[in-house]
Amino acid sequence: MLQIRCLNNNITKSFPEGSSLLDIFPEFGVKMRHEIVSAKVNNASQGLKFRVYQNRDVEYLDITSSSGMRVYIRSLCFVLYKAVQDVFPGAKLYIEHPISRGYYCNFLKPAIDGRTRGLTELEIEQVRLRMEKIVALDMPFRRSEVPTEEAIRIFHERGFTDKVRLLETSEKVYTDYYTLGDTVDYYYGPLVPSAGYLKVFGLEQYGKGMLLRVPDPEHPERLAENVPQPMTFEVYKEQVRWNVIMRLSNAGDVNKACQQGRATELIQVSEALQEKKIVKIAEEIDRRYHERGLKLVLITGPSSSGKTTFCKRLSIQLLACGLRPISFSTDDYFVNRVDTPLLPDGQYDFDNFDTVDHKLLGEHLSQLMQGKEVEVPEYNFTTGMREWNGKRLRITDKHVLIIEGIHALNPKLTSLVPDDKKYKIYTSALTSVSLDDHNWIPTRDNRLLRRIIRDYNKGAFTARETIRQWPNVCKSEEQWIFPYQENADVMFNSALNIEFAVLRNHAETILASVPKNCPEYAEAHRLLKFIHYFIPIPDKDIPPTSIMREFVGGSSFKY
Repeated sequence: MLQIRCLNNNITKSFPEGSSLLDIFPEFGVKMRHEIVSAKVNNASQGLKFRVYQNRDVEYLDITSSSGMRVYIRSLCFVLYKAVQDVFPGAKLYIEHPISRGYYCNFLKPAIDGRTRGLTELEIEQVRLRMEKIVALDMPFRRSEVPTEEAIRIFHERGFTDKVRLLETSEKVYTDYYTLGDTVDYYYGPLVPSAGYLKVFGLEQYGKGMLLRVPDPEHPERLAENVPQPMTFEVYKEQVRWNVIMRLSNAGDVNKACQQGRATELIQVSEALQEKKIVKIAEEIDRRYHERGLKLVLITGPSSSGKTTFCKRLSIQLLACGLRPISFSTDDYFVNRVDTPLLPDGQYDFDNFDTVDHKLLGEHLSQLMQGKEVEVPEYNFTTGMREWNGKRLRITDKHVLIIEGIHALNPKLTSLVPDDKKYKIYTSALTSVSLDDHNWIPTRDNRLLRRIIRDYNKGAFTARETIRQWPNVCKSEEQWIFPYQENADVMFNSALNIEFAVLRNHAETILASVPKNCPEYAEAHRLLKFIHYFIPIPDKDIPPTSIMREFVGGSSFKY
């Protein structure tokens, strides 16, 4: 008999060796808000069919947890793939990227008369109805573990070249895959026990493809709101064009290219494409300066999106256009610390919009746009007080004011400045490669890895501390940044196709330092498992002006 401690209620009970997590759950009498979908076993994510053979700590998770939501969506993607195969045998499904609080997907049907046709609304409806049928039948997900060479053979026979390339370049001795009915697929994390768990989903036409809609994390009994994101969608389409140029679309492609000695070339092309985009943005600002009298450039983006380095590189290109950029910090307009809004737990909410004296900031910006001189404050972070030290600022000929901050695109911040005098930029690491055609890489994972490495290198926080803070960071982004991203005039993607191969060298040791007996280990373990799919390459060929240098060190810019 084994001793299993349930962390949901801190009760320990005895069970026969080999019992599954699903079998033992009722014995603990745990009351969850929603149906359980997965669990953490000794702080590592596992499916509910996982069997225990030693004493373990178990924490059950429902869909409201980030880990549980990943399991739900991953399982839903498999149902989508099976439905596509059932309705259109031989079709190739691509689950490409998150958009509009869902996931953009497309599939290529077998060509008719040598011609490939796009998706129709009727075809998408056929797939959706088949998904509903699979869920109603409660078809079980079955997991198999085999030697990796056997998994490669299975996927090769089914034409999964993306999965074959990924596994051929992985370091795994054994590989697990899943079956749903007679359909085989591969996922890099656990699934729910059966399709009947997946009662909330939607599938509808979106652009030339379709949108897989998923539950609202806060209210999983209903679908997440479909938020229009046309600009974000265009940035992803731009990245697809860049992928074509570089002949990369998934981790297997990146690994093969590195094995062929093309890593330096990929870095150079990635950097050139980003610089080309920055040049284009600078030229547009220059054009608007001369045609409209544009004076204010606003830059925002979520944590670890590379805003600071992007701002510095843009300033260089503006200088090359003959303009004179001036950086303007909203930090100096912080209210005195005693006036800072508080979080529910009593801590200061430094991300809150009211942390900035936006009324005074707006008045100063309006005066600067009129060519007036203003005295600007300086914030003393030691005392938590705003000080007036005689610092004065005035915008003269060829000057362009640049504001970089999390609230830069919030209309309330610059409401006194006419729209034709502003140019708004949103930057983020919109991850451009997938693990394979059915497993995308969340953009937040990209940014979290960057932040863990930067915090550690600066001696600011350990990986454990950064991971612990991350949920609050994400919550602030949802409230203060993402609602305004579509207000931008242009979006800039700071992610590089080769990025994870470089980050692995830096992140591996840092993540491995997270103790196994702490809650943060679950996230560190997941990130380690994911990043091991990439062959590591050194950062020696990353240029000193690269956005990557903001996180791995060695930048020629001063921060």
